[in-house]
Amino acid sequence: MKIVQTINELKKAVHIEKKNGKTIGLVPTMGFLHEGHLTLAEQARKENDMVIMSIFVNPLQFGPNEDFERYPRDPERDAKLAESAGVDLLFMPAVKEMYPEEPAVTLTVHKRTNALCGLSREGHFDGVATVVMKLFHMAEANRAYFGKKDAQQLAVIHGLVDSLNVPVKIVGVETVRETDGLAKSSRNVYLLPEERKKAPAIYKALQSIKTAVEAGNTNTETLKQQARLRLENETGANVEYVEILSYPELEPIKEAHGTVIAAAAVKYKHARLIDNIILTVKGRV
Repeated sequence: MKIVQTINELKKAVHIEKKNGKTIGLVPTMGFLHEGHLTLAEQARKENDMVIMSIFVNPLQFGPNEDFERYPRDPERDAKLAESAGVDLLFMPAVKEMYPEEPAVTLTVHKRTNALCGLSREGHFDGVATVVMKLFHMAEANRAYFGKKDAQQLAVIHGLVDSLNVPVKIVGVETVRETDGLAKSSRNVYLLPEERKKAPAIYKALQSIKTAVEAGNTNTETLKQQARLRLENETGANVEYVEILSYPELEPIKEAHGTVIAAAAVKYKHARLIDNIILTVKGRV
């Protein structure tokens, strides 16, 4: 595996692969890799000749009161894990490399952000879209891989690619979970021991929505109220939201029909956790 830190080095490597007719799979990450990231890389390895992983903690997607400085970083460990997952080239730029000066142009996302995490993280998805677009241009990837745990991010990126006709296929990869159901996340390291014991209740509450919908209860307000009460009783944390929306449009719905997302965000003392289930309500269109 080759490690590069400059855009020029990355583009030189990409040029060689493209000249030889090779396909490229891109795995954008912010590092502190866990099994979820490695699953993205492993799927990219199966589907492409070359796998590029980027590790970049993007300041544009952090708000003024968010955890940019505290975001966990361990580049040496990340490099070993990336290599073990079959990554060919690891791109690890500094902030000054990606943004040598204040950007003259950034992207603004107009849809799919006025819900879920977008309501409390103003400008977050603009920052995501901007850095992802930069990475798409640098890596010239045929396919790019994102986890379904960040389902709103995935929906925004699909919208970005469709709206701007970006020639890359977006591949959504299933959420990787601990044995007790907790979605794997870089922020799980911030959970206190007692919080870690209670955190799997998030996924269980979302599963209860899925079970109820499959049993014929499709009234979203009732489903949300029941799940929120369960979360408040079992997580021992502040429940920021429980939502059921159309997917990938992320629009409010009164009855669950077609493809929908059940999503929740819970705030512990030092960690904000998100999770979701995407399901298709059979027999309804």
